[in-house]
Amino acid sequence: MTDTLSREIEIQEQFYNKYVSSPINKTDDIESRLFKIFEDELNSKNSVLLSYKPFAIRKLARFITGEIKRSASIGIAGETASGKSTITLDIIDTIEIFSKLFNSENVITRVNTDDYYYDRSEEVKKAGGMAEFAKNYDFDVPEALELDLMYKHINELLSGKSVMLPKYDMSGTTIRWDNYTLAEPSRIIISEGLFTLTEKIKDAFDFKIYVDIDSEIQKERFYIRAEERGLGESAHKIYENASEKAQIYIRPCRKDADIVLSGEANRSGYKIFLNKILAIVEELHFSK
Repeated sequence: MTDTLSREIEIQEQFYNKYVSSPINKTDDIESRLFKIFEDELNSKNSVLLSYKPFAIRKLARFITGEIKRSASIGIAGETASGKSTITLDIIDTIEIFSKLFNSENVITRVNTDDYYYDRSEEVKKAGGMAEFAKNYDFDVPEALELDLMYKHINELLSGKSVMLPKYDMSGTTIRWDNYTLAEPSRIIISEGLFTLTEKIKDAFDFKIYVDIDSEIQKERFYIRAEERGLGESAHKIYENASEKAQIYIRPCRKDADIVLSGEANRSGYKIFLNKILAIVEELHFSK
């Protein structure tokens, strides 16, 4: 066992001592079954899973059994056009379908990282529009978002408090409406965005997920989206800047991720993988 792995296990044990209640006999069995699901997926053709850290499975087992009583938080990051938002929505959809089958409420709450961009609407007006403003303002850095506020909101939700979330206008006005959306505490708090796993916010998440993708596929997706959004000739400059900043701020987040997913896998694959985990939840908590 390496010194690094030993240290990671020690950190996780400190976490469990803080949050874990009395042991549940089924935890070891659940952990073993989860390892098999992850290993089978990792070794399968067209796997949705690229890598994972063993201690994340240990933690997942303890949340599933109820050994850790509080809600769990999931942060998902990746470059632009990596597929992170699609994967997040598929996770939410799959879990909500599962919860409806068993009449469960308050199962998952989404906190969208993009809604924490600072309001720059007055500056946009003074500049004469978004195109002019963007020449001297960089949206592709973590400092463009109020991540401290996001961290606060996630922790409030995890502590069982209702929170009024902001809403950001992505159409080009840069308007942010604060106290816009009521978010209720739930069993799972999930967030995704470019900077969701950067330094200021990453510690808010129990499970850190990074979505990786081949650069050529990502570039192709970006330009298709750029055409749909009418970015025209500015698309190339936007892409180059996004790639440059991703090298600095986003790609390093991969090493901190507990789980790395493929942004190239078929969407049904993510749902099938998640449903295998949910089958354990069903057996443990909903089977008669």
